[in-house]
Amino acid sequence: MLDFLNLKSETFGLDISDLSLKIVKLKKKRRGFDLASFAEQRIKPGIIQGGEIKDEDALAEVIKEGISKIKGEKLKTKYVVCSLPEEKGFLQVIQMPKLKGEELKKAVRYEAENYIPLPIDKVYLDSQIVPPIYNHLNHTDVLIVAFPKEIVDPYASCLKKAELQPTVLELECSAIARALVKNEVTPYPILLIDFGAVRTSFIIFSGYSLRFTTSISVSSRGLTKAIAKTLKIDLEQAEKLKLEYGLNRARAQGKKVFEALIPALTDLTKQIKKYFNYYHSHASHEHLPPNGKMVEKIFLCGGGANLKGLVDFLIEQLKIPVELGNPWMNILPKTQRETPQLSHKDSLKYTTALGLALRGLKGKYD
Repeated sequence: MLDFLNLKSETFGLDISDLSLKIVKLKKKRRGFDLASFAEQRIKPGIIQGGEIKDEDALAEVIKEGISKIKGEKLKTKYVVCSLPEEKGFLQVIQMPKLKGEELKKAVRYEAENYIPLPIDKVYLDSQIVPPIYNHLNHTDVLIVAFPKEIVDPYASCLKKAELQPTVLELECSAIARALVKNEVTPYPILLIDFGAVRTSFIIFSGYSLRFTTSISVSSRGLTKAIAKTLKIDLEQAEKLKLEYGLNRARAQGKKVFEALIPALTDLTKQIKKYFNYYHSHASHEHLPPNGKMVEKIFLCGGGANLKGLVDFLIEQLKIPVELGNPWMNILPKTQRETPQLSHKDSLKYTTALGLALRGLKGKYD
């Protein structure tokens, strides 16, 4: 997380991915928060590639267009909490001596050079102390997050061209966890899967912190392309079939769609198992209860999470609980999963934007 300003101003969340952007503004209510404004805007291919901005001016215009199409309350603020692309960031929990204040910050920066694969002067570095959920420590655990300046600077520049003022630039995984993990704490590891249009991210969160994140090429668009190629139809037809049938094999056409999707979904489950094994063999400094070492639950989000039958397929393949996440977990009261403006299905696409908007509100009301 990169903080540029420490303001108590109104802010909104802006989630920028390769092919679309999403805007969310929340508002304070007597009990919790509520949705004030939202919008989604398509980004033409080529403007952003693999998280790197290739055309700042074009993206600035897309952002302005998205803001002009806002639904709900009109945006009256220029202050924004914006996402940074998952695949370009780096995070690690490191162990430090018990130090305080500036002394700890200096020591973290020095120690971080041993973990970050880029020169320290080429990245923006942020850190936060991770308290233990179980047992006291004779050391300090610190989450470090690093991001290449050559990736971050174009995002900041683009926002200014769109006449916005960034208050925070944050990794997508941080925003997703803030939205999906109840009170941002869990006594056992949880896997969050963001099934997006061009990639899928795996995020492991345990205790009070992110622990691991990676991205793979399996994606919602990839599934559509697989159907189109197998059934020899165009992408528009393939998308319709994907939405209609998903993994439902009840009819002949559904069986064909299922068979077209299986190679990619088999790859997805293999990748999940691989990273499970990696995480369980490399996890350290988690300080969880003795029975809380293994990943015990998976939450899905992103537009691709709505694929019919995906939850049941993953449960069958992975043998652990899988469910669609609730992006309103820390926003709406009790167990509400949607608002009158956004169904739960549509809310899953806005998970990152909701987490970003919540970051802005927490900065305002903390």
